[in-house]
Amino acid sequence: MTWTPNGRQGCDSTNVAIETPESRIAVFLDYENLAIGARESIGALFDFGVVADALAERGRVIARRAYADWSYFDDDRRMLTRHQVELIDIPQKMGGSRKNAADIKLAIDAIELALERDYIATFVICTGDSDLSPLVQKLRELDRTVIGVGIRQSTSKLLPPACDEFLFYDDLAPNADEGEEPSGTDRPTLVLATLAGLERSSESVRASTLKRAIKRKDPTFSETELGHRSFGSLLRALESDGHLQLEGEGDPMVSLGDSASSRADELLTSVVASAKDLPLTGLKDALRNADPDFSERRLGYRNFGSYVRAAEARGLIRVTGKDDRRRVLPPN
Repeated sequence: MTWTPNGRQGCDSTNVAIETPESRIAVFLDYENLAIGARESIGALFDFGVVADALAERGRVIARRAYADWSYFDDDRRMLTRHQVELIDIPQKMGGSRKNAADIKLAIDAIELALERDYIATFVICTGDSDLSPLVQKLRELDRTVIGVGIRQSTSKLLPPACDEFLFYDDLAPNADEGEEPSGTDRPTLVLATLAGLERSSESVRASTLKRAIKRKDPTFSETELGHRSFGSLLRALESDGHLQLEGEGDPMVSLGDSASSRADELLTSVVASAKDLPLTGLKDALRNADPDFSERRLGYRNFGSYVRAAEARGLIRVTGKDDRRRVLPPN
């Protein structure tokens, strides 16, 4: 057991005290904008869970507030409650006053929290509405980091440049036709997916930082359930399988390994070459048939679409057609 500087008890397999302070995060959701954007652009309900996972890689979320007329979002309300989001009700009114009231209330609450809680370093504004750009600018004037989250097609082009970082929900959410991950891989996949997210948001990742991010995503995580006495033992096992690399002693640096990625590239090129012409909607099933343990999340991708786009950019495959008629072909 170790003790952190803020007095919270922690357990780290490397036996090194966790001394790096966690960034405190506050999240504000312009929920009507998100719900309508997800329904019209993606054809699915907005899922706060994938946003929470992405933010867990960036720090400790201590405030979550969503603004809407909740009489219109019964299913969403239950989903948000499961994620401990505080629901701020903006009752329906005639004309445009309801939308303006939601924006104003969100902006006032965010500024108030920034002034009263100086330990909150990062504010996450979930919206695609450029009307909230002044709020983003004011928070940055107060020396806060601002992360935006929005639906790609419904996000104003003015909003992302105003933020320190902008995450498109489309890149976080799983594709509708992806299916479930292979059974028995949830916990190792969680480790690798979390590591990939940390690498995207920071230059280097230590084992203790990785363990804390995993525990923020899943407080029930325990390496003993995977047959390891310590987190370091689990990392060494994943290293021996080629999934990651460790550097240093004590609290080592951790990075995604190259050999697992190389094996996945070989699998992809082999499957596509054998099929010669494969519908994109059937590609993941074809990869799973060839290797039941295939998982794009173990390779550091949040969803299969991101993996396919990266493979195409690296010249491993060609994707032709549009929408459901897209086909996957060999590069030549």
